[in-house]
Amino acid sequence: MPVGPATDVPAADAPATDVPAADVLAAFEAAKGFMPVLEGLALYGAAVAAGALGLPLLEVGTYCGRSTLLLAAAAREAGTVAVTVDHHRGSEEQQAGWEYHDPTLVDAESGLMDTLPSFRRTLHRAGLEDHVIAVVGRSPQVARVWGGPLGLVFIDGGHTDEHANGDYEGWAPHLAEGGLLVIHDVFPDPADGGQAPYRVYRRALESGAFAEVSASDSLRVLRRVPPGI
Repeated sequence: MPVGPATDVPAADAPATDVPAADVLAAFEAAKGFMPVLEGLALYGAAVAAGALGLPLLEVGTYCGRSTLLLAAAAREAGTVAVTVDHHRGSEEQQAGWEYHDPTLVDAESGLMDTLPSFRRTLHRAGLEDHVIAVVGRSPQVARVWGGPLGLVFIDGGHTDEHANGDYEGWAPHLAEGGLLVIHDVFPDPADGGQAPYRVYRRALESGAFAEVSASDSLRVLRRVPPGI
């Protein structure tokens, strides 16, 4: 449900100087996933800044936990927790026959994508299991039963308009005032990639509820100003 103004907490900024510990960065680079290091550093900086609010840091789109490691490390430093939401059956472009399909992630019994075991191994190897709550389910369903404010919402799930808008509409209302909305795979030029995350990014800015903090390649960081989406 929407949260009201959080006037007793400072607004989060996204400093460019924050970098994860060497072991966390090494684990990030070793994990399966698609986020480049530069964007990962920007995500980590935003998570550290948002951690100052003392609220959970939430990610939509876990995959194998590459970006989750950065949120978990920032949550550990802030004394809060990272929450990551995914049904673990893979998004559209990860299915058989598509560009980002990884056959090693297919469950032999069901024949379906199952990234959950790989995700658990990623967290275990990095020693960050105690700082993450993994929610297995579809983002809109989880968002409907979520009851508390969030310091950061990172949208990196399905890249269709239906899924990207559903993630924004489901989770942005839970973002506390001063918190950070981070959107991945924002490509203003259609030649560079799908446009759904870009349209969500434009929607957030045009709502007047968010102000842009930073842009790092395809990663955008916005700060909530008043309530709304």
